[in-house]
Amino acid sequence: MNINELSFDEQGLLPVIIQDHKSGQILMLAYANAEAIKLTIDTGFTHFWSRSRNKIWNKGEESGNKQKVKEMYLDCDKDTLLIIVEQTGVACHTGEPTCFYTKSDSTKKLSPEYNISEISNVFNVIEDRKVNPKEGSYVNMLLEGSKDKILKKIGEEAGETIIAAKNDSVEEFIYEITDLWFHSLVLLSKMGLRPEDINSELNRRFGKKKEDYTLD
Repeated sequence: MNINELSFDEQGLLPVIIQDHKSGQILMLAYANAEAIKLTIDTGFTHFWSRSRNKIWNKGEESGNKQKVKEMYLDCDKDTLLIIVEQTGVACHTGEPTCFYTKSDSTKKLSPEYNISEISNVFNVIEDRKVNPKEGSYVNMLLEGSKDKILKKIGEEAGETIIAAKNDSVEEFIYEITDLWFHSLVLLSKMGLRPEDINSELNRRFGKKKEDYTLD
């Protein structure tokens, strides 16, 4: 990102919208000057300009509720930033998950979440098992030691998925491919990856011209 190409207002600021990378929920809006944006890029964590304190602040520097930058986007006029973050804790100083928790009719309601899927929920549980092992957990059993146990299960589930498809049994196929996807998620976690990495690769491929698209 070329900071010199951004369109700052007369105070040298531009608005920054913060969005959660898992839920798609809009978390907050803040302002940043060129120095704060550079710090955000250099450190990988959000920095803003405090208009009340007249200084740069690193989100979460006191509360610990930091925002790790995943992606940054410019709007068409280059006068607004959208930053997709991995939020630690809550975003709002009031203790609410998001600063947008009041509807236009003055009733309290958190701004909506989007793109929540069972795949994300299951993967979050898998990730939690890594840092908070649970006795008797099947996930922890798979994650312990080398990835060979997971690879073996993926091979087994892939074979069973093929058999179910050949048998034209829809219910059996759904059951088996769910097992295959689950063990694939465990492998992603084991390898330090996330479902978003698969999404990025799919987006990269679909971003090509149709005639250049390949799954090879």
